[in-house]
Amino acid sequence: MDVEMSEEQIRTLAFYLWEQDGSPDGRADEYWEKARRQLGLEGPAQDEAAGFAEELEATSNRPLAE
Repeated sequence: MDVEMSEEQIRTLAFYLWEQDGSPDGRADEYWEKARRQLGLEGPAQDEAAGFAEELEATSNRPLAE
């Protein structure tokens, strides 16, 4: 339920921002991401990248397999 509510919030804010800028064509993704940032949400790609970096750091001090 939280995911659906978040998507609805993003959609509403993105639409509002898009209208405020004069409803420009072909920029839906830009306004979606702008709304996500304003709502304090991170994209899944960023979350995955952060997790991957932590995993690399945790394993970087391990010796190579013999």
